[in-house]
Formats: sequence, structure tokens, C-alpha cells
Amino acid sequence: MEVDQIREVGRLLPLFLDEFGDCFGRCDTRRYLRVYVDGQMSELHRKSVEPMALAAGVPPRSLQAFLGLLEWDEVRMVDRVQHHVARAHAHPWAIGVVDETGCGKDGRHTACVQRQWCGSLGKVENCVVSVHTGYAVGNFHCVLDSDLFVPQDWADDPVRRKEVGMPDDVTHRSKPEIALEQISRALGNGIRVAAWTFDEHYGQSYDFLDGLDRLGQTYVAEVPCTFCGWAKEPAVRVRPTPQEMRGKGRKCRLPRLSATAAPVSEVRNLLNHSPAFQDQNWTPIHIKNGEKGAITREVKAVRFFMRRDGLPTRPHWLMVTRDPHRGELKYFVSNASPGVPLEWLLYVAYSRWPIEQCFREEKDELGFDHFEVRSWRSVHRHMVLSQVSHLFVNKMRRQLAAEESAANRAAPVGADDFSPRSRSAAAFHRHARRPAAVSARKSDRRSDSLRAVAVVPEPPPWPTRSSQAPRRRRSANRLSPPPQHRSQTQPHTNHAKNSVDFGNRRRKNQVLLGE
Repeated sequence: MEVDQIREVGRLLPLFLDEFGDCFGRCDTRRYLRVYVDGQMSELHRKSVEPMALAAGVPPRSLQAFLGLLEWDEVRMVDRVQHHVARAHAHPWAIGVVDETGCGKDGRHTACVQRQWCGSLGKVENCVVSVHTGYAVGNFHCVLDSDLFVPQDWADDPVRRKEVGMPDDVTHRSKPEIALEQISRALGNGIRVAAWTFDEHYGQSYDFLDGLDRLGQTYVAEVPCTFCGWAKEPAVRVRPTPQEMRGKGRKCRLPRLSATAAPVSEVRNLLNHSPAFQDQNWTPIHIKNGEKGAITREVKAVRFFMRRDGLPTRPHWLMVTRDPHRGELKYFVSNASPGVPLEWLLYVAYSRWPIEQCFREEKDELGFDHFEVRSWRSVHRHMVLSQVSHLFVNKMRRQLAAEESAANRAAPVGADDFSPRSRSAAAFHRHARRPAAVSARKSDRRSDSLRAVAVVPEPPPWPTRSSQAPRRRRSANRLSPPPQHRSQTQPHTNHAKNSVDFGNRRRKNQVLLGE
């Protein structure tokens, strides 16, 4: 960074922190916010309370009291972070990410510490685990919310709870339950995303997926190979047979699966044996460009019915991806709304990297895992202050990148230029301007190389195809799910008008996302 850029960052930091002024009741408490944020963004090797306080000329006990004893509202601070993101970084193609991270700790006195799986260390270790929701669009990413995971042993131990000051209303909750509450809170603060994505630990939770459905959110969930459902909708009996109506004894439970319905199957068995998969070829799709080059996967996708209480749900989508080099298989389930192409869903599925980048930046640059406090309130406040520092750092990073791009290009490249369907939309408008006869003839000769997972709910603006189209061509539209409830047909205000149907057009690698 140049000197002028450093001065600009120093000028904007107080203005940014002013947005959190109403979280503090006293000005002498508020000034420690600047001390803490400055310390996290400094070049100190160890960014715990004592080194940051000494570097700022503040008594270490005063900064410790700021985390654990002084009165200020950390819950409102999280709300202010989300309000800022919703106001300054809103975008119709933003992606929400759910993940967890662990911070290794010695001893047993830090709130919620115990031997458990630590993802950052890749093994079972003594650590504190926290659940986070993140927000990513273009070259901007940040953490929206953070909560400690309370192990069952801690929830049932009143002595340890009292030692760390854990509130009485805090109980053991599963990580999907914590994440669902965070998502609900973010939506209440104005956060809107095109879709949520998360790993198989969250994807295997039926309650978590149902909760996202109730909130009207689209998701692309990685699921384990043992996830169960049907590739073909099974028959369901809703009325008793005449013999059952005349019979005596215990009544049969209705509705229930028909006796002729196929049994529920694991997704790995569906891939290997279901005709819905066997009739398809692996389709190579370029998903995006990563740090190590292009990310390309071979894909199969079918309509999928999950199991709830022994009965099938409404139609979802099951996508199986295969690494062409290593042969690794991954399974994804989505409740995608009509109009979302397969390429976009795969882009979302492989977009968990931004929150991993958030964790790495917070730990390497801001000292997220350097905290040496033990109480419940102090750990939570440290996580919230790290969110504030990280948000400012990424705002400045994005702003400086845009300024450098503006000096070399006619227009800056940022999140506003990011549109996964921009190429397809442009190609669609070129196609729409062609004469109807020419367009129809060309589309009749084309086969669908990359299917869209659903069709646009409203009539397409291009000329309607003749009903005399070959039966082979019309069968592709059978992949479209029936109309869904309001929250699924339009989870975002911009989805309907921006959606494009690729059902009748052959365009190899129609959307190259992330370039």
C-alpha cells in the first residue's frame, strides 16, 4: 500500500466505527472499540489483550474489563454489522455460507472447551468450536454471525457453567440448530442471498433443510452418500381400500406408501442402479476458475424426492459430481426455484471457499484464535469484534482493488459486475432478435447438452415453439418440478426477471461462472 492509501484507510476507520456508536452507553467504554480494532489490524505478532493494550498505552486490565465486565451491547453490534452488509454490499447473486471452525486451547477452563473435532487442525483436539454464517459476492466476503457450540457435557455441568458465566437460558444445541437461528436473524436484519450452501454435516439434517424451506430460502446442500430418497416419485395411498373399510381391528395409518412403491434408497445406490441416472451420460461443466486453475466436474442431475416420516416430499434436485482426474464423487441436494440453471447450482455448491478464506484471514491477520479470555461473554465479544475488524479490512481491500482496476480498465471490476447469467442473457437476447422461422429451425436441430434444472414460470419472451416439435425434444421438460409454494417460486425479488430457460438451446458450457 502507498502512503496516500494508508492515510485514506486511517481516515475512514473512525467513520466506519461510528456506525456502532449506539452499542455503547458511555463514551469512555466506546473508545476501547478503536483500541481493540487497531490492535487486531496492527503488525503485532500476538494479538491477545495484553500486547494490544500495551501497544496502545492502555492498562491491560482495562481492555480485559472491556471484554468481560463493562456494559455494552454485543448483540446490537452484530445487528449493525448485518445492517451495513445489507445496505452497502447487497447483490442479487450473493451467496450465503454456513460453516464452523475450531481454535485449539490448553486446559479446561475456557468456555465450551473440550476434546472434539477441530477442523483447522484436522484431528480431535482440545479446542473451542464456533458456528458461523458468511456472505460472499464477487471479490467481497465477510462473516455475518458467530456463536459458540456448547457441548452436552458443558450444558449439564452447573459448576463449569457458573465459572465461565454462561447464561441460564443457554443450552446444548446442535450445530444445524445454531446455524438456522443465525440465518433467521440475518434475514430479519435485511440480508438477502440467492442461495445458501454448506457441507454434509448440515446437509444431512432434515430439520435444518426443512427450516430453510420454511424461511423461503434456496439452498444447495452437500449430503453424505447414505442420504435417502427416491429418484422416481413413489405412489402414496391416501384412502383406505374397500376391504380395509369393511375390516375390523386396528386401522391402517394413512397416508402411507403403496405396496407397489419402490423402497427408499441411498443416493449412492441411486447413482449406480437407478434408470434415471443410468440413462444419462456424464456431462462436463466448467464451474469456475480457482486459485489452481479451472474447476471442472462431470455431472449428472435428476429429480429427487426426500423422505419425511416415511413419505416423499415435494420434488428436489439431486446432483452428483465426479472429479475427472481423481474420480471423487460428491452428492448435492437443492430445492432450487424455477428458472435456475444447473451451472448456477454447481457454482453455489462449490462456493464454500469464501468462508474458509474468512477464517484464514481472521486467524492469520486479526488474531481470531489468539484470545486468552475464558468467560462466555468475553469469548463472544471477541468473536463479534473480530467480525467488525474483518468487515472493515475487506471493505478497504475491495475499495483499493476497484481503484486499481479503474486505473487500468475503463470500468472497475467488483461485485456489481458479477452476474453468473450475464453471458447467457446476452446470448438469449441475440437469439430473441432472430426471425421466428430461422430461430425455430435452428432450435429444432439442436439437442440439449447442459440441461436447466427448471423452466421459467412465466411465458418466455421468444416465439413459442410449434407443438409439432419431435417428442424426443419435449421430454427434456419433464425434469421441471411442479409449481411450488410462494416462497420457493420467488425466494428473491430479482430471480423471476433474471431467470433464463436453457431447455431448448444447445450451448456448450452455457455459463462459465466466476471468470
